[in-house]
Amino acid sequence: MEEKAIWVVGGDERMAALSRLLEEDGYRVYRYGLERRIPCCETLEGLEGARGVILPLPADDGAGRLRLPLSDLELTAAEVLDRLEPDQLLLAGKASPALRAQAGERGLVLRDYFAGEELARLNAIPTAEGAIRMAMEALPVTIHDSEILLLGFGRLGQALGPRLRALGGRVFAAARRGEQRAQAREMGLDSGSLSAAGKLGRFDLVINTVPAAVLGEEELSRLRQDALIIDLASLPGGVDDAAAARLGRRVIHALALPGREAPLTAARYLYGAVRPMLEE
Repeated sequence: MEEKAIWVVGGDERMAALSRLLEEDGYRVYRYGLERRIPCCETLEGLEGARGVILPLPADDGAGRLRLPLSDLELTAAEVLDRLEPDQLLLAGKASPALRAQAGERGLVLRDYFAGEELARLNAIPTAEGAIRMAMEALPVTIHDSEILLLGFGRLGQALGPRLRALGGRVFAAARRGEQRAQAREMGLDSGSLSAAGKLGRFDLVINTVPAAVLGEEELSRLRQDALIIDLASLPGGVDDAAAARLGRRVIHALALPGREAPLTAARYLYGAVRPMLEE
């Protein structure tokens, strides 16, 4: 095994930036599936000799395919895992149950670098900033004085709420858990359940962070025709897209915003998470 050899396989702009940070730290980095942004290896030859293999965030689509948005190649997780040796280190972000099972069957040491609270919270910052930029570009009104419905008040909701309020938005944070509603009120936001939000027709902007069906046909029908919906939740999201299309509601699905909005910042956060795992 080549002790300082690291493979970065697939991913978006932040993974390309992460590979550069690893090189600056003295690792010998091999790249695959990032060729639109950075020179890459043409094959996976030598993968089995690496100290560690880093997969994207999220690693796969849940159906076994790795995410390669910067490549024309198609690659399954199995094609990578089959090349690795037992006990080899595999780092992945938001590893699906299928990926975990495949790694276990092959005796690989799988570490999910997104499982830690620190990275998850830091990652919410560029996501929040990116969502606000998108809202500013798409809305016909300013954030200031806008009525904003924020669905969910987890890490991402907690990053978004104060920022929207600082811009003068009137934010209602709808959260299921009482402690999250209390946190929102501590930050100076209105808060309650979705049913307590009142007339949905008053909102200019709806931002969803809940990875569950929260905006069905009934809720969408009660929104104004010109309201903007930004869905930040993981696939399949929280919006009934078919109903939104029938009703003519504007929906923006904004996934992987850190890799698009602030890839270097996101890469630095990733680096802080993966480096201790590589040094174990």
